[in-house]
Amino acid sequence: MSEPCVRVTIDEGIAYVQLNRPDKKNAINYLMFKQLDRAIQQIRRDRRVRAVILCGAGGHFSSGLDVKSVMSSPLQAVKLLFKWLPGNANLAQRVSLGWQRLPVPVIAVLDGCCFGGGMQIALGADIRIASANSQLSIMEAKWGLVPDMAGLVALRQIMPKDQALLLSMTAKVLSGSQALSLGLVTQLSDNPLLAAQQLASELGHTSPDALAAIKLSINSSWSARLRSLLSRESLSQIKLLLGYNRKIAAVRQLKDPNAAYKDRQAGW
Repeated sequence: MSEPCVRVTIDEGIAYVQLNRPDKKNAINYLMFKQLDRAIQQIRRDRRVRAVILCGAGGHFSSGLDVKSVMSSPLQAVKLLFKWLPGNANLAQRVSLGWQRLPVPVIAVLDGCCFGGGMQIALGADIRIASANSQLSIMEAKWGLVPDMAGLVALRQIMPKDQALLLSMTAKVLSGSQALSLGLVTQLSDNPLLAAQQLASELGHTSPDALAAIKLSINSSWSARLRSLLSRESLSQIKLLLGYNRKIAAVRQLKDPNAAYKDRQAGW
């Protein structure tokens, strides 16, 4: 049996999602798109998962779209881009946007190269931890294309418009240090995977329901109208107050810091 293009393992509440085409620097073919989409759906259904660590095998996150592979099959290209309505997300967009829609924190580990489609996938994560010598680029313009995998959803929130235009139009390759200065990554580490594991462990001390509510509130309300923001905050707070993990959080603060949270409440 051939190796999967995406490996998913769950260990102590942390879901590890690894892009797994190391011989191609994890270039994204149609099968990887499909398996990433399935991985997102699998994690969404599993309420035991507290955090996701998204990484690449073989020392690279992803060299981007495997253009030769995808374009060799017109049917695959159609399936990748097809959507019933223009405002819906197609398969190519779901593998970026899907991470933002998960009710758990998603941490991307960026080492080696993170180009084009790989950068779009990483932009879907909530946190991006990179090594200083990693290489990152919004590279679609180099191939005469527009970035079209929904990475702009995050890009417009993390950097000024002129910088986003400059990076997208020039396809400039940035070091991890340069990416940090522009807000393209969250932090640097000599060992990004270890840093991601430590962060995921730290987040495990917070109620999984609270994490889900915070992520929903910030992602949905960041540029929303004030009334929508206030409404969402109030509804989320009521749901948290009625939930069991809020009571456990109080016990952890007042009596027993080791009291165990229950699985994430249904509905987040």
